[in-house]
This record gives sequence, structure tokens and C-alpha cells, in this order.
Amino acid sequence: MDRPPLLPKNQRAFKWLPVLAILLFTSQMYPQQKKVRIGVIGLTHTHVHWIFNTPQEAFEIVGIVEPDKALALRYATQYEFPMDMVYDSMDELIAAKKPEAVTAFGSIYEHLKIVETCAPLGIHVMVEKPLAVSLEHARKMEKLAKEHNIHLLTNYETTWYPTNHKAYELIKQDSTIGALRKVVVRDGHRGPKKIGVDQEFLEWLTDPEQNGGGAIIDFGCYGANLLTWILEGERPKKVTAITMQQQPENNPKVDDEAIILLDYGTTVAVIQASWNWPIGRKDMEIYGLKGAIYADNRNDLRVRVASGYDGFDEEQMTLPERDGPYNDPFVYFSAVIRGDVQVGAYDLSSLANNMIVMELLDAAIRSAKTQQTIELK
Repeated sequence: MDRPPLLPKNQRAFKWLPVLAILLFTSQMYPQQKKVRIGVIGLTHTHVHWIFNTPQEAFEIVGIVEPDKALALRYATQYEFPMDMVYDSMDELIAAKKPEAVTAFGSIYEHLKIVETCAPLGIHVMVEKPLAVSLEHARKMEKLAKEHNIHLLTNYETTWYPTNHKAYELIKQDSTIGALRKVVVRDGHRGPKKIGVDQEFLEWLTDPEQNGGGAIIDFGCYGANLLTWILEGERPKKVTAITMQQQPENNPKVDDEAIILLDYGTTVAVIQASWNWPIGRKDMEIYGLKGAIYADNRNDLRVRVASGYDGFDEEQMTLPERDGPYNDPFVYFSAVIRGDVQVGAYDLSSLANNMIVMELLDAAIRSAKTQQTIELK
């Protein structure tokens, strides 16, 4: 094929000026954002695998804090990162790498210290659920986050379930199941020791000081988080809870079974948090005046509309994963930091939602200890 004729030398450079102008204009209008620089604080919470398995397109892990070098080496070998990325303390990591944000993967008790260190430096924080080990710790964390204007988010596995978001959408359409009357949330598994969690995780997960309790904290927080979201920040009038220990040989210091009853006035909720389910589960049932929604797991959802006394029409759905950044906690966290996503007042990850979660868990623990119903003022 013949080549097109060359332009005269004095005209060749000008040929590309319109293209360069377009590229320059585009880059100014849509600048490529730098990846968010994230530090990983702790490796004892095995949810840390989640961030290592998330493609680092929106963020970059710039350093890790883990004083247990044998533990750090285990992760370094698995995920092929150099050991010089691992620091003994947050102060060392911050001085060396200057992260914009951190994610917490140690005990729940350590969350307060992380916020105390990072908030005054303007470093954003995402913790694994629940927000704090106690309501007292949560209030200190909230105060610091607001004073220093940082994002303080809480990550739950169920935040990213397509079924929960579809259920929320259907609830808001009153014509689907009618006015909301009852919600039942069930979460848990056979227990940390029975499912074989790593020893470093087991040690603090079954410690009442480091975890704040047993199943009531570990899995009770899921239901409290979802209910606060569904009810748009409404607090229950009364909280009643019972706890027990069905596996004293495995969980000698903490509860492993909890049932929490929440009275919202026209709506009642039941949270069943357990380390004694024979089969691991994270599911929710939502009942209205005309029907029910069953979020059976991450992707399977059923809607039943009542017919007659005990009849119903059922629609079954298998839902695809949500679009990014709403399908991954760390991509979402990065989008929030960059201002691409605004966190709603009572969104699942929000500080306001999770302060109410801590209030409900605090009331539930007090109720179980005193065997009395706690009224929230």
C-alpha cells in the first residue's frame, strides 16, 4: 500500500497541535487521580486477607504494622511483599510512608489507639466491625474523628451483599410488602475454634477485654448495623437480650449465644447472634403487612406476597455483584477519600450508623447482665 505523502518539514509539527490540545484539555478536565496511600495496621484479624486480595487499582498498600515478625513473614510469603514494608509501630510507618489512610486488622480494643494516633494527623481510618470494643471507646473515637475532620468508616461483610441492597430498595417501595413490621437477622457459625481460625485471631476474639464480648459483639453488630440502615437512624425504644455459653470448653471467658430483641414502637426486630449454628449463615427476613423478603445469602433473595390465609406468590432472584466502588470496602474507602462518593448519614459504613450500633450493643450487654429490659432515652 502506498504511503501518504509527507508534509513539508515546517508543517509536520503543526499537524499534531490539535491532537495535543485535545489531550491537554481532557487531562485538565479529567485528571488521573493518584492511588490512595493506605497503611495496614495489624495482621492478627484474618479479614486482612480481604485487602491483600483486592486489586490495588484505586489504592496502594504502602506499609504494614505488625510487631510479630513470624506472623508478618507468613503473610509476606503468601502475598509476596518484602519484609521491609513491615514496621513495628504506627509512628514508624507514618514517619516513613506518610499514608493518607489506614485500615485496622488487629483486635477491636486497638481501634481507639489507631484513631488517637491517626486522627490528629488527618489520616482517615477504616476499621473492621464493630466500630469499637465499647460505647465509651466509640464516643472517644467519634469525638476525634469530628475534631480532625477525618473519615472513620466501619467495614462489614454484609455491606457488600447485593441481596441486602435489593431488600432495602424493596422495603422503600411500600407497595411490595407493605408497611414494615418485623425484621429477623441471623449471623454466625459453629464458633471460632470449631471453624479453625488462626491462633493469633482466636486469642483476642475470645477475650472479653480485647473483643468486648463473644458472639453478642462479633455477630450482634451485623443485625444492629442493618437495622439502623433500614430504619434510617431510628433508635429502638427498648432493648432486651439474653446470652449464654453453650461451649464453655471453647469459649470459657465470653458468651457464644445471644438473642437481642429491639422494640421500635410499630416495628420489632430480633437479632440472633451465635457461635453455635451448625451451618455458617448471614441472612435476614423482613416482614411487612402484605408480604416478606428473605435475603438468604449474598446473592439469593426471595419475595413472598401474601394470598389468603397461608398462600403466597413467590419471586426468586439470584443477584449479580454490585458495581464498583460499591462492591469492595477498600475501593469504596478510596472513593470516599477522593470525594467521588459521599457517605450518607446512616449508610452501613457511616460513623453515625455505627455509633447507634455501639449504643444498641451496650444496651444489650447491660440487659443480659442485669436480666432487665433497657430503655433508651
